[in-house]
Parts: sequence; structure tokens; C-alpha cells
Amino acid sequence: MGLILRVLLLVVIYFVCFSLSSALFIPAPVQTAPTGDSTNLLVALLEVSLLNSLVIAFLIRRSTVSGWRLGLSLFLIFFGVTTFMAQMETAVFVTDLPQGMLSRIILSWFVFSLVLSALAVLLFGKRKSSTGEFNQVSLTTNQWLIRLALIGFVYVIIYFTFGYYLAWANPSVRAYYHGSDPGGFLSQFRSVVTNTPWLPVFQFVRGLLWAMIALLIIKLVNGRWWITGLAVSLSFAVMMSSQLLIPNPLMPKEVRLAHLVETATSNFLFGWLLVLVLVKWRPSGQRSILANQT
Repeated sequence: MGLILRVLLLVVIYFVCFSLSSALFIPAPVQTAPTGDSTNLLVALLEVSLLNSLVIAFLIRRSTVSGWRLGLSLFLIFFGVTTFMAQMETAVFVTDLPQGMLSRIILSWFVFSLVLSALAVLLFGKRKSSTGEFNQVSLTTNQWLIRLALIGFVYVIIYFTFGYYLAWANPSVRAYYHGSDPGGFLSQFRSVVTNTPWLPVFQFVRGLLWAMIALLIIKLVNGRWWITGLAVSLSFAVMMSSQLLIPNPLMPKEVRLAHLVETATSNFLFGWLLVLVLVKWRPSGQRSILANQT
């Protein structure tokens, strides 16, 4: 009962802090639903608050550390997933944002993430620093290079595959980005490589950045490998994709929901694959990649 009450209180804190930071830093028109979007803003924000609060509570309850180290880890994970990784693509693909809007969005999420992480640690009684230590991922330099190269390559495949079949196949998405379907995944990928050869490289780098955030979660979460996998996949899928539940005047509802399905499924899958590669894939003769993990 105590845990349920803490989660519910965290939902309230999330809702209030998000609303305040948005009101302070983001101009009012951005918080207005687009024409034709019947989504209830209040209900959507409550859904986002609940989903993210459950994931944050899970990370805190399974954490190996407490105090400022836990707070900083939560901030880096939450801000990294919800803002840094998301707004990288906004900066590249959404070119018609009002001047200064992107920086305001980032500032809003920075303040919100910082306050939310600190209050969540206090709420769950993790204020005092413990003697616990972060998990250590024991890999050689060559093993790191092989795994990171594989991760970047796999992310490119997942990104373009899910992007094509779950988003680009939707006529509303193509119209929003002023694009067309050349007729099949291979043709589309060939068109991407020909017209924007930098894009696969950009996504390869994003795959490596996702791996860095996954490592933060792997080092933080205590438990068997599948618990770590669940923590990473839920963090990636929920923290980023749940924001698309909120009405957005810059993105029609059809486009928003298409990206919601695309990112939620692809990030969930990629989170599991990251843990399989970084944790479960054990070098020959090595009993465990993670030290301090039970």
C-alpha cells in the first residue's frame, strides 16, 4: 500500500512539474491541440504521468545506489531518453519550428527532469547515500568495439525497418514530411542512401548513444539479466514514446500516433537487444559480464 501511494504521489508530482515547466518555458500555442485532434489533453497528460512514474519507480526500487548518485543517474536517463535522443531528430527533421522553440523545449525538459529526479529520490526514501556500488560491465577493448559496432548496425536496421513499415507506409506521415514511397522497403532504403547518405551514419551514432544510456541503466539496476532487460526496454519505449500521447499542434494526430507505435515497438525491441549484447552475451571463459549483480 505504501508503494502504491508513493507511485500515485509521483504521478501528481510529474503532472504538476511538467505543467509548470511547460507553462514557464514554452509559449502557449505549443500546448494547444491541433485542429481536428480530439485527444483530451488532461487525460493524455495523466496517462503520460502514470506510465513514466511507474518506470521511474521501477528503476528506483531496483537501484543499487541511492542519494545523489541515484538522482543524477535518474536525471541522465530520463533527460537522455525523453529530450536528448528525441530532440536530436526534431532538430534534423522538423525544420519549420518557430525561432527559439527547440531551445525552449530543451530548457523546459532539463529543468523538469532535474526537479522530478530529485523529488522522486526523496519520495521513495532514497535520500541517504548507501554503501552500494554501480554494477560493472567487464569487457575488453576489442569486445567493446565489436559490441558497439554491432549495436550501431542493428539500430540502423531496426530504425529504417520499423520506420518504413509502421510510419512511412502511412500516407499521412509521407504527406507531413513531404515525401513519397518509391515502392517497397529496399527501394526506400536505396533512396535514403542516395539522397541523404548522412542519415544512416546519423542513426548509427544514435544507436551508440542509446547504448550509452542503456549502460547507465545496466549499471544502476540490480537483478537478473531479464530484469535489466525489462528496465532498459521499458525506459526506452515508455519515456520517449509516451510523450506522443499528448496532443501536439506541430504534428497531426495521425502522424503522432503512427510515430507512437513505431517508436514504442522499435525502442522496446532495441532495449532488449542491447541488454542481450552487453550483458547476456558472455565472452568465452567469462562467467559473468556484470559484477555486483545478483
